[in-house]
Amino acid sequence: MKPIISYLSRNQFIAALAIIAIGWFIVSIHEILVVLFISFILMTALIPVVDFLKKRGLSHGLAVAVTYLGVIACLLLLILPLAPFFVYQIQALTKNFPSLFESATQALGIRVNYADVNSSLANFFQTMGGNIISISGKVFGGFLSTLTVIVVSFYLLLYHDRFEKLFLSLSPREKRDKVEKVFENIEEKMGHWVRGQIALSIFIGLITWVFLSLAGVSYALPLAFLAGFLEILPTIGPVIASIPAIIVALTISPALAIIVAIGYIIIQAIENNILVPKIMQAAVGLNPVVIIIAILIGGNLLGVWGALLSIPFLTILTIIFRALSD
Repeated sequence: MKPIISYLSRNQFIAALAIIAIGWFIVSIHEILVVLFISFILMTALIPVVDFLKKRGLSHGLAVAVTYLGVIACLLLLILPLAPFFVYQIQALTKNFPSLFESATQALGIRVNYADVNSSLANFFQTMGGNIISISGKVFGGFLSTLTVIVVSFYLLLYHDRFEKLFLSLSPREKRDKVEKVFENIEEKMGHWVRGQIALSIFIGLITWVFLSLAGVSYALPLAFLAGFLEILPTIGPVIASIPAIIVALTISPALAIIVAIGYIIIQAIENNILVPKIMQAAVGLNPVVIIIAILIGGNLLGVWGALLSIPFLTILTIIFRALSD
């Protein structure tokens, strides 16, 4: 490795070509890298559970299997009972949202050319119908990606120690202790981030559902699910999630829309001042401006996945930078 680095340092043209080639290769396989990164993050979230079971006398393989079966069982118990009602609510909200939007704009006194809107929607659905094979392919691809993440994270967890030793063997011998600490720090931070994010999303989703239900807002469950899901986007996620809820409330009355807006602000204040410092400070601890910039850059480069994964990726870069500066 050292001779190669020395050669590249003396031949800047070759070094530039190598950097371009590496960059092109990374861009070409970015979807694979995203899957591997998600698998790694999921693995870090489950390591403490595996370690806990191993301390109770289970073998490593059995602890991994029990952990995965437990997670799958919990997800099935949570999702299956709510799935029919949730799907019905989503379908109803999607079907009625144009009319809800029209009622909301009329309540605000805003004029919208609905003939153009309906024409655009018709063209959109016509195009979507014409590209049904492409859409089906994307759905199937998403299913395969999810299955790949589950399988890869399982094997990363199962052979965690072997992968860690292999990774350390690639680093210089005199730097291995430092590299090992950085690797452990990354795993710890990522684990904190995933578990903290799950806790925040569940809490925000539940409290939003209770609030919207008590306020008498229609489609409280899908709106609450949206709030919980977008919680993964710090700072701007809750703002985006509040917009559909305010529009739906505005169809009932402007006063209710104001109440919903205030409710979302209060929930966000509780999150920012109580929950995030307690749950997420140990994992992220980044400036809100830096978070917004990272989300925008990630979304521009890789779309939704780039926005979702920008914070853990930035956290890893911060850990590495701090280790190099010591």
